[in-house]
Amino acid sequence: MMEETMLDKALVRLEEAARHLNIDSDVLEKLKYPRETIKARLMIRMDDGSRKSFMAWRCRYDDTRGPTKGGIRFHPDVTAEEVETLAFWMTIKCAVTNLPYGGGKGGVRVDPRSLSRSEIERLSRAYVQAFARVIGPDRDIPAPDVYTNAMIMGWMADEYSTLMGESMPAVVTGKPIALGGSLGRNDATARGGYYLLNHLRDELKLEKGGRVVVQGFGNAGQYIAELMAQDGYRVVAVSDTGGAILNDDGLNVAELIALKKNGKSVVDLAGQNGTIKISTDELLAVPSDVLVPAAMEDLIHKGNAASIRTRVILELANGPITAEADTILNAAGVIILPDILANAGGVTVSYFEWVQNKQGFYWTVEEIHERLRRIMEAEGKLIWDLAKEQNIPVRTAAYVHALGRLAEAIEAHGTQAFFTA
Repeated sequence: MMEETMLDKALVRLEEAARHLNIDSDVLEKLKYPRETIKARLMIRMDDGSRKSFMAWRCRYDDTRGPTKGGIRFHPDVTAEEVETLAFWMTIKCAVTNLPYGGGKGGVRVDPRSLSRSEIERLSRAYVQAFARVIGPDRDIPAPDVYTNAMIMGWMADEYSTLMGESMPAVVTGKPIALGGSLGRNDATARGGYYLLNHLRDELKLEKGGRVVVQGFGNAGQYIAELMAQDGYRVVAVSDTGGAILNDDGLNVAELIALKKNGKSVVDLAGQNGTIKISTDELLAVPSDVLVPAAMEDLIHKGNAASIRTRVILELANGPITAEADTILNAAGVIILPDILANAGGVTVSYFEWVQNKQGFYWTVEEIHERLRRIMEAEGKLIWDLAKEQNIPVRTAAYVHALGRLAEAIEAHGTQAFFTA
């Protein structure tokens, strides 16, 4: 018997959603495999004159609702299976927020910390050279992800434009502002999650001054901590790759962010003003009103789910909770605002950037924030109401919401029922 893959596990949630809808079998048949996954070897000249190769992938999962969209990650553990699963989640996420996109994802198996800046630039340009026939402003639009950033996106857009012989900034999003990037993109993932949480505050029974725990103090983790601290919440525990810290009186978020900007770890504050160092498992068990997983996949699993003591989990990471852990947390009454909704602010503002690039007209940051707020609040309320009406978890409701839109688009091409009528 073949071992269940990461994508198989992700598709379980789609199948669960399908039980709550009357859809044609063609829909699930189309969504159970990616449309295409391309593998390439990237060979670059290293600073010492040697040549080194890196494996890379790009997956376009489904383009029924529009060109595929999704980030590129540089990570030593990237696999084809991971890329395909993330592309599947992007397909669902774009449907959740009603963006005219399908889902895509890319990755390079590399530890970027082992490369110089010049080597990273060469690797970024080599990725575009390898996948130039796959990506395109109306076909597949990459964006930043783990260990990639605005400068890398700028190099990629420049390389694609060079290959095509014309300026084509819309080929990627998440670029520097000076190269056609959008205002409001840096904090979009966290801000979208914050708007969702704030809009559902009464339903979630959250109050100002509530305790917040943030696992993963990278881009999204820092911004959500900052936004919630400004809103009166008490951020009591955070973690990064160096470890985790706790202060029941509340951490100084501005001080933590300044520390990270100087290349240090949050644990460097341990021992100051009552702040203590704890383990990651201890961090997840800290009593809180809101727990924010903001790092990598499968952080919360059947081995630690029962120890979690929070009211609401806001998933800013992709896939931080396994299906088994979902069952445990749902039974315990924990409300999970799922990744396909909660962290959709990033792809939403990426969509705004793409639109601005295409029309050559750019919006103010206030316009960006307002457009993002409207989308997160509207889709969040629809999903929340659906969860209550059907008495299903919010995650299942989000999948039902997305699958309904995907089914409508897939069925518009004709189904078995149509062709055999």
